[in-house]
Amino acid sequence: MKSFFTHLECTYCGKIHSSSEPQRLCLDCGKVLYPRYDLESARKIFTKEVLPYRQSNMWRYFEMMPILDEKNVVTLGEGFTPIFDMPSLGEKLGSSNLFLKDEGINPTASFKARGLSAAVSKAKELGLKRLTMPSAGNAAGAMSSYAARAGIDAYVFMPKDAPEANQVEVYFTGGDLNLIDGLISDAGIISRQKAGEMDLFDVSTLQEPYRVEG
Repeated sequence: MKSFFTHLECTYCGKIHSSSEPQRLCLDCGKVLYPRYDLESARKIFTKEVLPYRQSNMWRYFEMMPILDEKNVVTLGEGFTPIFDMPSLGEKLGSSNLFLKDEGINPTASFKARGLSAAVSKAKELGLKRLTMPSAGNAAGAMSSYAARAGIDAYVFMPKDAPEANQVEVYFTGGDLNLIDGLISDAGIISRQKAGEMDLFDVSTLQEPYRVEG
């Protein structure tokens, strides 16, 4: 399969950035970067008729994902979660078309699995070896799990009063868990400091371009 990913674009000023090297935020204005695709070419090849024959996870949409080589995809089977009709709750809320998408079925039990699958896959493709993030919950376990799958080191900075289940998940998936005496904002400061000191790549929310693609 061929990805139609072409480049990164700043969501604020529109500056184009190369996708062949690690990028975090816009080099001009410091705002968020988003992947962009050759949609004209994609619509000629990537049609809904091909989907029934694809695997039942989010990588069935490979052509519209930011990974260029399929061998770099890091997956645990995330995505393709079920959608349920909720007529009783919908009636109470005054909605005749209420649906619930159950993201708890994802491999790490939250939607964070999607974004970290995408981010870690791109990190692998770009040759990154060590990732970091602050987290007080589900993102930590997702990063640690996908990094372990990819053979990449994961450093997590987490408030020490975060739920024990989230701490245990990082520990048992091989992440380097650092408990912080403070808030998630304090964990973020320390994570950024360590990124500079230890050459770690920050995959915090909206601090790199690829998590959003999950």
